[in-house]
Amino acid sequence: MAQEQENSALRDARRVVIKVGSSLVTNDGRGLDEAAIGEWCRQMAVLVRQGREVIMVSSGAIAEGMKRLGWSKRPHEIHELQAAAAVGQMGLAHMYETKLRENGLGSAQVLLTHADLADRERYLNARSTLLTLLKLGVVPVINENDTVVNDEIKFGDNDTLGALVANLVEADALVILTDQKGLFTADPRKDANARFVHVAQAGDAALEVMAGGAGSSLGRGGMITKILAAKRAAGSGASTVIAWGREPDALLRLGQGEAIGTLLVAPTQKMQARKQWISDHLQLRGAVTVDAGAVAKLLGGGSSLLPIGMTGVEGDFSRGDVIAIRDPQGLEVARGLANYASTEARLICRKPSSQFEGLLGYLAEPEMVHRDNLVLKR
Repeated sequence: MAQEQENSALRDARRVVIKVGSSLVTNDGRGLDEAAIGEWCRQMAVLVRQGREVIMVSSGAIAEGMKRLGWSKRPHEIHELQAAAAVGQMGLAHMYETKLRENGLGSAQVLLTHADLADRERYLNARSTLLTLLKLGVVPVINENDTVVNDEIKFGDNDTLGALVANLVEADALVILTDQKGLFTADPRKDANARFVHVAQAGDAALEVMAGGAGSSLGRGGMITKILAAKRAAGSGASTVIAWGREPDALLRLGQGEAIGTLLVAPTQKMQARKQWISDHLQLRGAVTVDAGAVAKLLGGGSSLLPIGMTGVEGDFSRGDVIAIRDPQGLEVARGLANYASTEARLICRKPSSQFEGLLGYLAEPEMVHRDNLVLKR
């Protein structure tokens, strides 16, 4: 069973988030590794041509900035780290843009903070942007916005960001490319009895006991951050692979189902995890009442909630808040994430999407609640 899981976790993945660490991207601090970045971009291009959607989360801005500034040691002062990130981000983005273009792919730089993903409205805006880029066949290259947010540099790491992005876009898999072959039961440099972990369940507490401390002086993480990232990614149903970034054709071989690195299997399927998250773990901020026709379409399965079917709006909620959807008798039919705030919902109630721009000044989404963000309660 373990081998079957290992052979299918990435083979069947359609949407993949790939994260690479600072030591790999910058060749242990000697500067951006053009050959390695070009190789990952070549493999990503093959994956895209196979019909997959790929997002890259890349560390390396601070390390590249340190190299350009002639610093041999990572500074401790926040303003110096921010300066290094600002300098390094220029080269990092240009390198990915160049190498992806050489392989026939467009690219987009996206700078995020954890705060962007904690705020519901900014979360949905970021999600919409990334999904649109993927539809356009563009590879988003994501990094933390280290130049402006203090705690992102002080406490953040891109393993966590990779997991948050996997949650954000509901990826099927997260691949963490690192300078280690994968996870061992102990540090193999110190323990001759350390055994390699081929497959385990993401979130298993024993994994955190196995993981060591921080790795190189360039990055902020270590194996423990990767274990915790896998646990976070599993919350939305994404399995994680931790593999050596210099393994020949690692991404392509993983896509073919080959067992490379350590696979941490998500215990919950993607759709189950998302429905559970919406249904059980978010506080309702308001409600909309819908007519009998809308109820029938929702209960029939596969339909989004359109404002034209709404008859009333209750509460004070924002875009991205969880709201109840009630039938004409006031009974909850479903709940989901609102695409419009309550003030806007009142304006577009009983209106077709063709009138939204005239009423609101813009058109965000044609649906009040998209079917992917909706859970039936009957």
